[in-house]
Amino acid sequence: MTNWNSKRHTKESADDAKLKARLASILKKGEFRLWFYNPDSLRYYFLSENGTHGQGFSPTEFALLYNRDDFEALRNKIFEIYDGQVQSATVMVRSNSPSLSNCRYYKIALAIVKTDRRGRPTTLMGVQQDVTREQKKRLEAEHLLMRYHTVFNSAQTDMLYYNKDGVLTDINERACAAFNVTDRQMVLDGSFLLQNNPMYNQIPLEQMENTRATTIVDFGDYQADVYRLDEFKLKGKMYYESAINPIRNERGELEGVYMAGRDISEMVESFHRQQEGSKRLLQANKDIQQYIDDINYALHVSDVSLVNYYPKRYTFEISSDVNAQHRRFSQLRCIRMATPRFRRVVSSVLNRMDHLTPHSIVQAIETEFRDKQGRQIWLSFNMVPMMDAEGNVERYFGMCRNITDQVETERRLAVETQKAQETELLKQAFLTNMSYEIRTPLNTVVGFAELFNTDHDEADEPFFVEQIKNSTNSLLVLVNDVLFLSRLDAHMEEYKTADVDFELIFQTYCLLGMTTVRPEVKTVVVHPYNSLIIDVDVEHLGMVIQRLLTFSCQMTLQGSVTASYEYRRGELTITIEDTGSGIHPDVLPHVFERFARNEHGKMCGTGLDLPIIQSLVQQMGGSVDMQSELGKGTTVWVFIPCTAKLVEKKRD
Repeated sequence: MTNWNSKRHTKESADDAKLKARLASILKKGEFRLWFYNPDSLRYYFLSENGTHGQGFSPTEFALLYNRDDFEALRNKIFEIYDGQVQSATVMVRSNSPSLSNCRYYKIALAIVKTDRRGRPTTLMGVQQDVTREQKKRLEAEHLLMRYHTVFNSAQTDMLYYNKDGVLTDINERACAAFNVTDRQMVLDGSFLLQNNPMYNQIPLEQMENTRATTIVDFGDYQADVYRLDEFKLKGKMYYESAINPIRNERGELEGVYMAGRDISEMVESFHRQQEGSKRLLQANKDIQQYIDDINYALHVSDVSLVNYYPKRYTFEISSDVNAQHRRFSQLRCIRMATPRFRRVVSSVLNRMDHLTPHSIVQAIETEFRDKQGRQIWLSFNMVPMMDAEGNVERYFGMCRNITDQVETERRLAVETQKAQETELLKQAFLTNMSYEIRTPLNTVVGFAELFNTDHDEADEPFFVEQIKNSTNSLLVLVNDVLFLSRLDAHMEEYKTADVDFELIFQTYCLLGMTTVRPEVKTVVVHPYNSLIIDVDVEHLGMVIQRLLTFSCQMTLQGSVTASYEYRRGELTITIEDTGSGIHPDVLPHVFERFARNEHGKMCGTGLDLPIIQSLVQQMGGSVDMQSELGKGTTVWVFIPCTAKLVEKKRD
């Protein structure tokens, strides 16, 4: 039984396949195609020529065969059939073609082929008929009909009709108005020919075809009597747009010509005026843009920004470019941008503008911002009130300029002015002191020299000579120190370093500086090294040591004067220590000043020794420091940067 059923099923399938193949052949001859849709598998199958299912398509692939909108309508109809809303449907669709000329039109009839036990469709069939030829004919007919309807309904245009002989036989009112025709019947007397119409006389009557033309006619070029332009008082130029429609019978013979047109002279002239206006506007825009560019360049070069303040909105705007969007700040932000000492000033200025003061605002402010050099930025504001139509203050407009360089220059100028004034005072004090110091030994020389011209005891003459000699030596030392100090001030001294064994030269310069020591004062020179080879300027460093020891010997009446040195980490330290009278605390900060005096009004040393020492040490790249206690003594340290080539210390 099972075998019999199987054979019957096989036979039915074969018969079904033959039937489908025959149906496919019939449909092909009638420009039909058959396809099936399986809702369960969501697949589309075209019926092949042998009656079998061809390649299956997914909905996305199948949609690519048709126009997107048309396929959406097709799919909606399939859903309506599947949902049982309708049993069949017909849809007109277009192929998916990029060009209209290659587009195909299909009429698809949808129907149910199979259903399941519950009556729901399991297979839908689409009979697709190619109706491209009929559809295009219909569209062409509609287009042709619409074209003639357009011509027919264009009664608002100039209408002229010439018969097959080229004689004007009809003209509408608009055409009469366009060509200054006052009597319509006058131009329909058979004497107005197409060949005498300046608009169309260049086109042979038999060769006329459907066309559109735009003609420029200068009536001054048609003065012959055949044109009869004097009757209509036509002058100048006319721009005319027209459509030429020849009428032919079935044999192709010309029956007449319709002319539809309009005078577009005013439109053309308006277009020309518009072009001229556009050119002027374009040039004006270029001029404005150039003006804006010039303003922006000037703002950039001068480091100036445009500012606006709106009292009603309490908003401050600033911009360094006319085209750029302005940066906006609230009042609180404006106040916080200023340094603390100017915040009250900013608040006062904003308050004046909030009260709509009619006066200009000019104010320089120091801000919290810093420039690339780390300087506090200064801004100068110059703003004027802008009035509305009623004369009330609407806003304040002006410029903001960066005056940091100017403020810094003024500050430096003030500092330099103060320094110059101080220098001038120092020079005056120096000259005063120098005059006094020079005058003292000079007066001694002159005074004792005059004693030789008076009555005196010859036994006193050796004393006179001794005093003159001492004063002359003091005067010579003072003048030499003044000249040397002047060279130091002008940085005329040259410093040359060389590798020397400082152990050997230190003793020599110490002995030279201790020549003025009193017999009761003990001198000590400490030598902590067997050898110390360093690169220093021996001549100037020796001068420093000698002058320091001379100063200590002058300040020490009893006790000792000790000189020592030490090299440590690229620096030579020289120490001069004495047990002399010391220096008063009020005088100590001024001991390196020229002609400085102690608390008793006496000169500290020679008055120029310590200033010369300080200048020498500083110009050698070092420093000098002094510590002193009144009645106990003084210690001086000299620090000189140098490099040691050999360091050999003594053992304890």
